[in-house]
Amino acid sequence: MSNHFWITGTDTDVGKTLVTTYFMRYFQSKGEKVIPYKPIQTGLIVEDSKQYYGDTEFYQKFTETPLAAEDLNSYSFVEPASPHYSARLEGAQINEEVILDHLEELKSKYNRVICEGAGGLYVPIDERRNYHFLDLIKESRLPAVVVARTTLGTINHTLLTFKVLKMNDIPVAGIVFNGFEGTELEQDNIQTIKQITQLPTLVIPKLKSLAELKTLELEDDLFFERVMHV
Repeated sequence: MSNHFWITGTDTDVGKTLVTTYFMRYFQSKGEKVIPYKPIQTGLIVEDSKQYYGDTEFYQKFTETPLAAEDLNSYSFVEPASPHYSARLEGAQINEEVILDHLEELKSKYNRVICEGAGGLYVPIDERRNYHFLDLIKESRLPAVVVARTTLGTINHTLLTFKVLKMNDIPVAGIVFNGFEGTELEQDNIQTIKQITQLPTLVIPKLKSLAELKTLELEDDLFFERVMHV
């Protein structure tokens, strides 16, 4: 059983940050000391006199309890691109040991650490060493929750992600389907993936606005109970 886990996705923009934040709020509602952790973030946002990174700012916006900024992230790069490319533009190199050490520190401080990846499993961290997020997840020895779309193409992308994790002996705790609009195609996609993977699943509807995250209520206790016993 693991109290800590990764949020990975079938692709970029599938809603990993939204799901990470929802998980954060869920555990906070249970009175647990929880931290979302985005080890590598890219894409500095500049608005008037304010500068921030979207993912960690999103955590801060929706948290129910104060979050220590230094615990949210290890590497930040200005260019909104793959970590390896953004780092290269700044003459930097990402050291996975820095991330793994930070993660161990967080595990000693919090009941739950929710680690958010970047893009999908094969997003490079250091292309010169052929080192990807998949390798980082494997070295952390933590299970993964997969975030997937509900729309056309999700069966292939989700099953490929599931297979790669299994092939690398990374426990898959569950699948979160994000952006559900209720169509028959989406329902069949979800049911097909559930039947093949036999994993616990959670379905998050498409939100009209991100503010709805604060009032979103799902029947999720059973899902989290199963996820925490992987």
